[in-house]
Amino acid sequence: MNIDNLRGQIDVIDQKLIDLFKDRMQITLEIAKYKKASGMPVFDVARERSLLHKVSERAGSEFEIYMRVFFSMLMDVSRSYQHKFLAEASKLSATIQKAVEQTPQLFPEKAIVACQGMEGAYSQFACEKLFTLPDIMYFSSFEGVLQSVRNGLCRYGVLPIENSTAGSVNQIYDLLQHHDVKIVRTARIQVAHTLLVNKGVKLEDVKEIISHEQAFAQCSIFLAGLKNVKITVCENTAAAAQKVAESKRKDFAAISSKACSEIYGLSVIGDGVQNNDGNYTRFICISNELEIYPGANRTSFMMVIPHKPGALYRVLVRFYALGMNLVKLESRPIPGRTFEFMFYFDVESPVYSPALIQLIGELESSIEDFRYLGSYSEMV
Repeated sequence: MNIDNLRGQIDVIDQKLIDLFKDRMQITLEIAKYKKASGMPVFDVARERSLLHKVSERAGSEFEIYMRVFFSMLMDVSRSYQHKFLAEASKLSATIQKAVEQTPQLFPEKAIVACQGMEGAYSQFACEKLFTLPDIMYFSSFEGVLQSVRNGLCRYGVLPIENSTAGSVNQIYDLLQHHDVKIVRTARIQVAHTLLVNKGVKLEDVKEIISHEQAFAQCSIFLAGLKNVKITVCENTAAAAQKVAESKRKDFAAISSKACSEIYGLSVIGDGVQNNDGNYTRFICISNELEIYPGANRTSFMMVIPHKPGALYRVLVRFYALGMNLVKLESRPIPGRTFEFMFYFDVESPVYSPALIQLIGELESSIEDFRYLGSYSEMV
């Protein structure tokens, strides 16, 4: 047989599979309706386990693993189909719809905004990109920014969430576990680091460099080329510049922004010391209230997934089945809970998409610890 004949046989089998799949889906829907009417749970763990065992035995040793994967996915897709027809509108879906309707058409130009750091910090630049005329209140810690939003001192807060070179800012993900805030917008800021010193200092004079740990990670190649230089971590890049200026030392330098050289009267002896020019930090804008502005095309969730085989797969298959583009997946350990993790998901989809609303309904009803962080657009 040539390959065309073999593909022809596959086509015939595929058509049979399609017809059988449609028949099976209709029957599973009727079973789900019966269970709901009878007060029985739609998801039957014992039945699923028994079915997987049965198909494994029938498949034989050569195809056992493949058959279990095939039927696991089939059952997950079946439950998604059942949910589409049986699930009542969730409270969360109604809350999202209400926020879409009640949020103003335009993002505010003026607001009291909390930022970590001080004048010249990158969070300030992100804030000024998000708001035309922000009234910025600076806090010494990320925790302080979140607290100021939670207690109503500031309407919004701006926090770094990830960097294209150094990766995620884990402290922010950990703090989001403990603070019930919503993401209302994000912004990407290009980060260009410079090496700043007091007047008259040369590179060969430098014995200590101070900056934020993320900045050090983003400038690792430059730092690797220096000899016998002490690295000191501080709260942010602007504070590093201020400390160098106040020290008056001739062997001290800061990795900071060029803007800080003017603010604190320092000289630039190293321009563009970051690892690459495509160095961006993504900032989130948080609020106490759920605000969903027009054009929101990205949504964030967080959830605790059981520590057992297949648990994460059962969540991911829902994204795939509904055609959702998952653009970020992050996991962080939960303090005090051994081998349990909080997972963070960013999905790319218009907030008006029926598929997204269905996904939210499925996750809300099937995940014990599920939180919706918001739907928003990103400024680039």
